[in-house]
Amino acid sequence: MHRHGYIGRKFGRERDQRRSLIKSLAESLIKHESIETTLPKAKELVPYVEKLVTKAKKGGLHNRRQIISSLQTIETAHKLVDTIGPKLAGRNSGYFRIVRTRSRVGDNAQLARVSFVDDLKINTSTEVKEKTTPKKSLVKKPSPKKETTK
Repeated sequence: MHRHGYIGRKFGRERDQRRSLIKSLAESLIKHESIETTLPKAKELVPYVEKLVTKAKKGGLHNRRQIISSLQTIETAHKLVDTIGPKLAGRNSGYFRIVRTRSRVGDNAQLARVSFVDDLKINTSTEVKEKTTPKKSLVKKPSPKKETTK
C-alpha cells in the first residue's frame, strides 16, 4: 500500500475530530500567542492559521465572518482581526515559527513550540510617541558667556 498523492495528516482521527483538533489548536495559538504541541500537529496548524491571519489583515465583514466560522469562539476571532491583524500589516507571509523543543516523556514524541515571528506585545502608543517627538530641539540654547579677566 502506498500513500502517493494523499495530502494531509490523519492523526489517527476521523475527519470531524481532525477539524475540531485544528480549530482548538488555532484557538489556543491566537489566544496565548504561543503553544507547545507535537511536531506533526504544528506543521498542520501553521498553514491553517496563516490563511486566517491573511484574512484578518484584509479586514471587512466577509473575512471576519469566515474567520469566525474557522475558529471556536467569537472573542478570539475579534482579537485576530482587531489586534493581531494590524500588528502584522508589514509582513506578507511567514507569520509563525516552529521550533523543536524536546521529546515527550511518556511516548518520546517530538514536541515543538509554535509562536508568532514578530513580538506582538510591543505597545504601539510608545512607538508613536517616539516617532512624533523631535530628536533635536530647534530652539538654540544660549551659549555660555566667556568670562574675561581684566
